[in-house]
Amino acid sequence: MRHIRLTTLLTCAILAAILCSCGNKPAPARLLYWNIQNGMWDGQNDNYDRFVDFVKAQDPDICVWCEAQSIWLTDSDQAMPKEDRYLVEGWGELAARYGHKYWGIGGWRDNYPQVITSKYPITYIDKITGEEPDRIVAHGAGWATVEINGKTLNIVTLHTWPQAYAPGVEDREASIIDHGGDKYRAMEMEYICEHTIGTVPDAKDQLWMMMGDFNSRSRVDNTTYGYPDDDPRLLVHDYILGNTPYIDVIKEKYPDEFKPTVGSKSARIDYVYCTKPLYDMITSADVVWDEYTTPIRDPQKLSNFWRPSDHLPIMIDFDLR
Repeated sequence: MRHIRLTTLLTCAILAAILCSCGNKPAPARLLYWNIQNGMWDGQNDNYDRFVDFVKAQDPDICVWCEAQSIWLTDSDQAMPKEDRYLVEGWGELAARYGHKYWGIGGWRDNYPQVITSKYPITYIDKITGEEPDRIVAHGAGWATVEINGKTLNIVTLHTWPQAYAPGVEDREASIIDHGGDKYRAMEMEYICEHTIGTVPDAKDQLWMMMGDFNSRSRVDNTTYGYPDDDPRLLVHDYILGNTPYIDVIKEKYPDEFKPTVGSKSARIDYVYCTKPLYDMITSADVVWDEYTTPIRDPQKLSNFWRPSDHLPIMIDFDLR
């Protein structure tokens, strides 16, 4: 009888140790961000099979896609009729193929929206398009939340104006000389931050991330670019780093490296920012260069198209214990 009691006690101790160990294991969450150029135009010719295989292999919990609408006919720079465009309306079906049940779209005013897909429900707090006449957010932005392991993640997505001249100007050359595009992007960034993280007084203590195609360079990479200190091309990220609690994840993780995010390897214009509490939960982060994602210029040189995209993905893992 004493032997049975000892065996029972030993079994209970082992089970308690296992339960304790399990309780201390990380609760991982993986974010995959990517500007997929024209609604993953490259995927139209194989029913998105390579794209789906890539995403499934990464097994992300949340995906953020820039340029998430179909625009052009397959292998062409001819516009696709709106009634034939698979994306954005097809995102629910496409996301289900790589295991995501939920999807949503942010503020949207043209052909270049951002879409979030997720294994967890998505709640949109705001869909941002700006204000007429001079505070328009060119491609829109969004603020959504996702809850994982009892924690609320605030996700801000954006895609700023892409041109060197400001939108709507008559004299584009003069606007380029005046850095009109850079100044416009700085306005967009200020507007987006004011209407997202800037609305929450204690946001610095919360879990926030902001990501997208910023179409702009950061001062933290200026050893590569060599711009003058007062160059307007640095305005966007100067605003973020000087006026918000966001941390530039890739630069913080790789302070001595330049991590380009475009096929030409000349620029880093895609970023993921996090507040410190979320940054401190990161276990790994990097720009994804592999056999599939490496951009290859389309041989027909169609409107500067690359395959699978002219941008690289960014992947980040979090421990959400």
